[in-house]
This record gives sequence, C-alpha cells and structure tokens, in this order.
Amino acid sequence: MTEVIVDRRQPVTLVGAGALGAQDLALSLGLAPTLVAADGGALHALEAGHLPEAVIGDLDSLPQELRADIPAGRLHHVSEQTTTDFDKALRMIRAPLVIAVGFMGGRIDHQLAGFNTLLQPHPSPCVLLGAQEVVFHLRAPFSLPMEAGEVVSLFPMQPVRGRSEGLEWPIDGLELDPMARIGTSNRATGPLRLEADGPGLLVILPRARLADVVAALV
Repeated sequence: MTEVIVDRRQPVTLVGAGALGAQDLALSLGLAPTLVAADGGALHALEAGHLPEAVIGDLDSLPQELRADIPAGRLHHVSEQTTTDFDKALRMIRAPLVIAVGFMGGRIDHQLAGFNTLLQPHPSPCVLLGAQEVVFHLRAPFSLPMEAGEVVSLFPMQPVRGRSEGLEWPIDGLELDPMARIGTSNRATGPLRLEADGPGLLVILPRARLADVVAALV
C-alpha cells in the first residue's frame, strides 16, 4: 500500500514546476489552503512566500540551495522513475480534493502526462487548473450550474459511454473514443449533469468555473 504523507479533511493545493499564472497559486489556495509541492514546484511556493507542508518527488528538480529553506521532515524523496512527480505526489495525498497548479502550461508532453495522471486510481479527485480551463476526470455523476452558451468539452482517453443533461449535443447513446468520436467544443444549454459508464472521460470547463467545480466534486 502506498504511504499517505498528507492527510487532510479540506482540499489541498498541489503545485508543480511548470508554467504558473500570476494568480494561479493564490486562487487555488483560497479554495484549497494546504500547500504541497511536487518536486521543483517548491520553487514556485517559496517565491510566493509559502512554505509547503510537504515536497514529494524524486527531488531532481529541486535546487540544492533551496533545500536549506525547507525542513528536512517535509522533504519526501521517492526514488522510482516509472511515474511523474505529479503522479507520485497524488498517490501520497488523501483529501476531499486536490487542485493542481503548474502542470498545464509549458511543454505539451508534460500536459499529456498530466492528463494521463488524472486517470490513475489516486485517493483523491484532482482538478488541473490552466490559463483558460479546468480539467478533471469524471469519476462519479457530476452536476454544475452553468449558463447557456458556456463551453463544455469532453475528451475520452479510452472508449467510454455516458449520459448528459444540459448539453446542446447530448452524449447519450454515443461511444466516445480517442480514435474516433470525441466531445470537444460542446455547449451548455443550462444546468449541466454528466455521468460516465466507466473511467476515461476528461471534462474541460472554463477556468471561471473553478470554485463551482471544486464545490461539486467535494
């Protein structure tokens, strides 16, 4: 069984070493006040004046000179190289929800790895915060108050079926498949409800809906 390093009853912010918007960390901490860093994400935290509760990863991206600023008991070295630091950290956090910042900008391969990580069976649901969107894995029926015309994109990471209410183009009866039919650039007609028959469906919503998404998932 994987060790749980951070166990909280409130949402957790996880910061990575990737591109970070000027307001991303503050926005996330306002909703998820416990701060954890994935390896080099500790640099973002320290630069913003925050000391992470824990730094988790292989620590190959954490400059040696910064380690003196972090108590040794908060540094958690995970040596295996099979998974990303994002995945390592999520495996070791148990909370109602994790908001992940610093994983969506920059290199495309890092973003794709982040999407893959969302699908893994971690203890906590996770929302990726990007410059324009939020992304999460649909693990359970999901409802959200939305306005007509707001963009709702669904991207299958494997074949999956589902049901929807409040979409201009409903997904009922369709098999979504990354090699065939996908569900991007759909639009809400009002309050949204989504349900999937199994794992594999990513939901992509406007960044402005972060607080609503967090409330719905928690």
